[in-house]
Amino acid sequence: MATVAERVGMEPERLWGVTVLALLAALVGGSVLFPRIVWDGFLWHYFWGPVQADANSATCAVIDAGQVSYLRSADACAAAAEPVAYPGYTLVSEAGYVVTLLIALMGVVLLLRKLEIGEDRPFFFALVPFMFFGGALRVVEDANDAIPAGEALISYPLNTFVISPVIYFTVFFITLAAVVATVWADRNGAIDDYVRPLAGVGTALVGLCVGYLLVLAVTDAQGVEFYPQVLVVVLLGATASAAATWWLIEEFKPEINAGTGLIGFVVLWGHAVDGVANVVGLDFMPALNAGRNLVPKHPVNQFVVDFTGSVLPQSILAVTGDAWPFLLIKLVAATAVVWLFDDTVFEESPRYTILMLVAIVAVGLGPGTRDMLRATFGV
Repeated sequence: MATVAERVGMEPERLWGVTVLALLAALVGGSVLFPRIVWDGFLWHYFWGPVQADANSATCAVIDAGQVSYLRSADACAAAAEPVAYPGYTLVSEAGYVVTLLIALMGVVLLLRKLEIGEDRPFFFALVPFMFFGGALRVVEDANDAIPAGEALISYPLNTFVISPVIYFTVFFITLAAVVATVWADRNGAIDDYVRPLAGVGTALVGLCVGYLLVLAVTDAQGVEFYPQVLVVVLLGATASAAATWWLIEEFKPEINAGTGLIGFVVLWGHAVDGVANVVGLDFMPALNAGRNLVPKHPVNQFVVDFTGSVLPQSILAVTGDAWPFLLIKLVAATAVVWLFDDTVFEESPRYTILMLVAIVAVGLGPGTRDMLRATFGV
C-alpha cells in the first residue's frame, strides 16, 4: 500500500481510510438506492441473512421487501421465493470474507507500524490463544441454542455478535483491545514486556469459555454433554498428523520450512486440528460413544463428504468414513502455504508476514476449535 500511496501522493493510513470509506459508501448507497438488488439480493442473501437464520435457530430465513421470516422446515425453505438464506457459508460469502480479511490486515499492519510492534515472532505466538478463544466463544453460542431463551447466557440479537462471520470481527476487536492495552501498560512501565501478558489475556478468555461449557455440562443443561474422549482423540490425532508431516518436510524437503521455523509447525498443527475435528465429528462420534455425528458447516467440507461418498464403495466407507480426505487437503494446503513464506518474505515485510501467518492459522484453528468443542460438549 505504501507504493500506491506514493503514486497518489497520500499517506498510507489516509489512503486505507479513504478506500474503506469509499467501499462502505458504495454498499450503503447501493442498499438505499437499490435495496432489492444490493441489500436483499446480495448483502442480506449472502452475508447477514445466514447470521440471522443461525441466530434464530431457523432452517432458513427469507426476506421480502425488507421483512424477514424464519422457516423451520426444509420443504418450506425449498418452496420459498429467493432470496433465501441458510445458516453457514457459501462460496460467495467466503470470497467476500477473504477480501475483507485482506483489507483488515492492511489496516492492522499500519496500526502496528504506528505502535512499532509486530515484527518479531513472539508476537505471533502470543496471538495463538485468541484463535482458540474465537472457536470456544462460538461454541458458547452453540450451547445456548439448546437452552430456553430465558435461561440462555446469550440470546438474539446479542448472539449475532458471536455467530460466523460476525464473530471474527468481535474476536478481532477484543484481540486488538488486548494488544493496545498490553502495549500501553508496557510503555508506561506497568509491565516489563507486553508479549506474555497478551498471551495470558487470550488464555484467560479461552478458560472462561471452556469453564462456562463445563458448568453447563455438570449442571445437566439441556443439550450439553461432556465427552472428554473426543477432545483427547482430536488433539492426539492432530498432533500426530502434524508431527508426521513436519518430519517428512524436515527429512525430504527442509527448505519448505526454512523461512517459518516453528511457526510452520503451528500452521500445520492448527489446520490438522480442523481436519481431525471434522473427521472425528462427522464420522466417528458413535464409535467413540459420544452421541451422533455432526453435519458439515462449510461448502468445502460438504463437497469433500459428497465426493468421497460418491466414489468409494460402502464397504470401505464403513471403515474409513467419508471425511478423511479433508484432513489430507488441510495438511497439503498448509504445507504449500508454509513453503511460500521464505526468508525473503520475512525480510521485506515482517509485520504483514506475521499477520498473514496469524490469519492463516486462525482460519484453521478457529473453526477447528469450534468443531472440536462442539463434538466434546455434544452441541
